Amino acid sequence: MANAKFYGTGRRKKSIARVYLVPGTGKITINKRDIDQYLGLETLKVVVRQPLVATETIEKFDILVNVHGGGFTGQAGAIRHGISRALLQADADYRPILKKAGYLTRDPRMKERKKYGLKAARRAPQFSKR
Repeated sequence: MANAKFYGTGRRKKSIARVYLVPGTGKITINKRDIDQYLGLETLKVVVRQPLVATETIEKFDILVNVHGGGFTGQAGAIRHGISRALLQADADYRPILKKAGYLTRDPRMKERKKYGLKAARRAPQFSKR
């Protein structure tokens, strides 16, 4: 595993994350910033670390992430997806654990398109009797 670099692409809503796993001490860097600087909410940090906790590899890899698009929640979900895919490249034995937890499944939920005659996807104009 000397000089190994494992890659995984994660997607969620409009967010796309490119994740690199490098053998290290467990440091997570997102867009050249530390995870604590980039993600404000503690719940999002937990979401990002979920695949590492499930596979007990939190101290084995340094994680480098480039993520763009969407908001913080979507980006956290995309990073989780990317980390899970990269872990599979590192060791295929993690597949049952990650699959059972649902981290390998691409979340298909997207924003619904706006329809004509409406103010939003489903929001109708205000009704007035006269």
